[in-house]
Amino acid sequence: MANEARKVSNEAVLNFLQRNIVGVAVVVVALFLVIPMPRILIDLSMALNLALSIVILLTVMYTPRATDFTTFPRIILFATLYGLGINISSTRLILTQPVSFRGVSASQSAMVQAFSNIVTGGGDGATPVIIGMVIFIIIIVVQVVVITKGATRVSEVAARFSLDSMNSKMFDIESQLNSGSITDEEAKAQKAAVRRESDFYSTMDGASKFVSGNVKAGIFITVINLVGGFIVGMVIHGLSASESILSYAKLTIGDGLMSQIPSLMLSFATGLIVTGSSSTVPFGEQLKHEFTVSGYIYEIVGAALALMGISFVKNGAGATVLLVVLGAAFFYIGFRIAGSQKKEKVQAETAAAAAKAKTQKGGGSSDLDSIAPLDTLSLELGYALIPLVDKEKGAELLERITRIRHEAALDMGLIVPPIRIVDNMTLDPNEYSFKIRGIEAGNSKIRLGYYMCMNTGNVVEELDGEKTKDPAFGMPAIWLPEDKRSEAERSGYTVVDPPTIIATHLTEIIKAHAAEILGRQEVSTIVNRVKETNPVVVDEVLNGDKKFTYGEIEKILRALLQERVSIRNIVVILETLANYGPITHNTWDLTEKVREALGLQICKQYVDEDNTLRIMSLSQDLSQMLLDHVVRLQDGSEPYSALDPVDSRKWEKAMHDAYNGMRSKGFLPVVMSASIVRRLVWNSTEREMPDIIVISDREIVSAGKDIKVEVLGEIEEDKGVNIQNV
Repeated sequence: MANEARKVSNEAVLNFLQRNIVGVAVVVVALFLVIPMPRILIDLSMALNLALSIVILLTVMYTPRATDFTTFPRIILFATLYGLGINISSTRLILTQPVSFRGVSASQSAMVQAFSNIVTGGGDGATPVIIGMVIFIIIIVVQVVVITKGATRVSEVAARFSLDSMNSKMFDIESQLNSGSITDEEAKAQKAAVRRESDFYSTMDGASKFVSGNVKAGIFITVINLVGGFIVGMVIHGLSASESILSYAKLTIGDGLMSQIPSLMLSFATGLIVTGSSSTVPFGEQLKHEFTVSGYIYEIVGAALALMGISFVKNGAGATVLLVVLGAAFFYIGFRIAGSQKKEKVQAETAAAAAKAKTQKGGGSSDLDSIAPLDTLSLELGYALIPLVDKEKGAELLERITRIRHEAALDMGLIVPPIRIVDNMTLDPNEYSFKIRGIEAGNSKIRLGYYMCMNTGNVVEELDGEKTKDPAFGMPAIWLPEDKRSEAERSGYTVVDPPTIIATHLTEIIKAHAAEILGRQEVSTIVNRVKETNPVVVDEVLNGDKKFTYGEIEKILRALLQERVSIRNIVVILETLANYGPITHNTWDLTEKVREALGLQICKQYVDEDNTLRIMSLSQDLSQMLLDHVVRLQDGSEPYSALDPVDSRKWEKAMHDAYNGMRSKGFLPVVMSASIVRRLVWNSTEREMPDIIVISDREIVSAGKDIKVEVLGEIEEDKGVNIQNV
């Protein structure tokens, strides 16, 4: 039982250390600074410090990009504190324990004495100590003047340039995203990488100061060891001045080397990581590639060394042999590299010839490959509008376009494909054209350096300017130069800058043509996103007994978008399809069922500030007239009412009267009809009255008590329209 309890206790301790190894290590390092440590623990810590510095240096060399080693700045801080803690503990040991002028002292650190004897040669006289001190001073000078100072300077420059170039890199990513070169996920990953790079170099700038400070602290501790040891040796241990200085000088050299060698490696690792490139290839592979650019380089070097060696024949036979042998080795290396490059060149030419022959055999496929597919969405700009997308000039329009795509996803539930921005020299310099699959959906002209000022009814003093029209809504407006912007705002005009004009116009075009933008690929993307959180409903729709194809789902979503019904609530849409799929796959019947499920959402779009939906009701006679003339095609196309000329005039007059009556009273033209004729009403009026809104009685019932309904009147045949109580 005791053994089992002891085993469980040991396992608990090991598990605790594994989970909290970093925290425990930090506490131990802090204890080094204040609590005397046993000699064996100091020796072990020195060995671990040396090993840790080598591991860090090699890790840096094998890490392709600096930002892949994101913990490096914190590791530098920890390693610096660890080294200082050991240095302080070893200093305490040197000054508190007796020393031996001759041989090895059992009370002093074995690692310190070993390194000291290696450098001084193990001698007892003054000469070995002086030689060891000179070597130690050289190491200190190299570290302070060359490596640490250079690494610190490079860190400062890298941090400054990283921060300065951050905005430019972000604009580049936005441009690629809008042009369709990368996806949203790739753009997010690239932006995260830019931020990570900026954060890394900023923290490295501070971490490099710790490295340089560590070197200075090591020098100061070395001086303390030497001076303090000299005093302690004479005062406490009764050594002579020469014995004291020589004994403590040897220990100071050993202790200094044990602290400065790991510090030197950390400084070197810092310099390596901040001077690294953004390549994904490790440092060793980069060297191998870049130093084998041409074999002729090594052949020339080999020949030069051999000639130099031959010229030394009379003055130094040993140098001649060394240079000739080394030159021959270099020449052989160059010969091998050149031969390998020739072989690779022949293989590449053979592969290119085979590919060319295959293309020719394929009957001119290269001509077909040169025909690029049409972009789903594209914005063409005249050359005068190029500054709006120029990164050096702010690229205001790029950011607006990204926002448009996000707003469309939130508002309509539509995943808008990337918008490719190109310059078109055939356009007027101030003109832009927005195309959907190569067909122009809207265009206009704007003037850079001017603001479009619109009178929305709040103008107190009209200003003179070049007359124009707002491209998005067709409102009359005027162009005013930048210096008159403040005056226009004080006069009550709504002032809009060129990027906002284009962005607003594109937003309205996307809303109006959302159904044309939606394709099977977009449907697949939407469904796959739903599958991540609602896999059951997606599986039921796509894989059930009466499964739907992407094409069928696309038709229903398009029908909703045609009437500006948001498809963002896609889960409800798919659930409705799953419910009614076993009954029918008729697109138009299912569209009405989906609209009923979205009844509250649809009605909420058209309520006023009192949460009241004001409507005109379609009479039963007119509804029956549409049903009597309905045409349903066998190919599944949308049904329509083929009214004869007499009934057509009656229908048009009744609907126009209702439309104009509601507009004249300031109401939205909302018409309520029976569900069975709702779509017939809409497609028979939307050409002449594109902003008419047709909802069914079932949609209103589905909305429930969350909205109030007010019937303004009834649309009747040959009786005109009576808008009651208004």
